[in-house]
Amino acid sequence: MNKVFVSHPRHMLDHYFGARASAALAKFADATYNTEDRELTIAELADAAREADVVIAYRQTPAPRALFEALPKLAAFVRCAVDIRTVDVDAASEHGVLVTQASAGFVPAVSEWVIGAMLDLARATTAYASAYHRNESPVPRMGRELRGSTLGVIGYGQIARYLCDLALAFGMRVIVSDPYARIDDARLHQVSMDALFADADFVVCLAPANARTANMMNARAFAAMKPDAYFINAARGELVDDAALLAALESGRIAGCALDVGRAPDQMPLPALAAHPRVIAAPHVGGLTPGAIEHQSMETVAQTEALFDGRMPAGAVNAAHAFRLARWNHASFDVQTATR
Repeated sequence: MNKVFVSHPRHMLDHYFGARASAALAKFADATYNTEDRELTIAELADAAREADVVIAYRQTPAPRALFEALPKLAAFVRCAVDIRTVDVDAASEHGVLVTQASAGFVPAVSEWVIGAMLDLARATTAYASAYHRNESPVPRMGRELRGSTLGVIGYGQIARYLCDLALAFGMRVIVSDPYARIDDARLHQVSMDALFADADFVVCLAPANARTANMMNARAFAAMKPDAYFINAARGELVDDAALLAALESGRIAGCALDVGRAPDQMPLPALAAHPRVIAAPHVGGLTPGAIEHQSMETVAQTEALFDGRMPAGAVNAAHAFRLARWNHASFDVQTATR
């Protein structure tokens, strides 16, 4: 039976892989698991996966060149997440190892988290609850309705599209800034970034993280926002200059923010920001729902089963270079077809 190593830390397995995926995997593979309550070092991972045909990788597990060099038997590195930025795909290709990624199953979950964050910011729910938990009597303050407010969305990918529909259902006016997208929905208004900052009551960052977008939310961006506007980041921590955000909060330049991501390990918000009284922070749980997690884990299991059956799975990143897959040389296996 083909061998699979699952790299999820033991205490993360239930949340980010799940019993259903483990049971499905056991039907066609000899699977072993990370027994530590932490991410393995590269040397430890190489040792644990030395007999594995496939590594099913936790979202945090890196795959540098050294890992592929240390695993001559490995045929595929299957990421149980969308983000493969910590995978050296070129090195994998040189060694004939297939890299795959999961599709985004967390779109509704993250979008709903953003709506919840906007409601919390607008109505001070967390602040009131915290005061009551401290046995204080909070002073009521005027809230803000989402209806009639302007949502400014930076980036127009899958989450943004879903979020825009939810916001419109709340009666919000929605403006979007994305120089690389064509927006045909007449209910939305495509604007420049400067116009979005000047007009939005809620600025939601959903841009992809890359060299062009690094620190896009900087001192200039926060200075351009309305002083009673809120900032929400549910994308990636690298998009935000944390020092600039903290300065904007300290000076009252913006009304507050909500963060589900940041520059701390596992994309969590930095403690210094999370502790600020104008911040609502969550530990990167926007996509942590059973539906979202099972979508990715079960898709990952299906990708692995497809490989063992000699089929190129959806989500393959470097199919044309994955020559180690030849060990499963079924009639249906066709690398060239899979890359077209």
